[in-house]
Amino acid sequence: MIILGIILLVIGLIAGIGILTWLGIILLVIGAILAIMGGMGRAVGGRRWYY
Repeated sequence: MIILGIILLVIGLIAGIGILTWLGIILLVIGAILAIMGGMGRAVGGRRWYY
């Protein structure tokens, strides 16, 4: 999810498409939150790790 967010963010910035930029930022933030919570050992959504 983090990698997809970075890809969408870069494509959105290069192409000048605002919706891709916002989607990239949102996916990046959600992916980072899930990765941090999974790294702390908390089960998020029934899964202990998010890759």
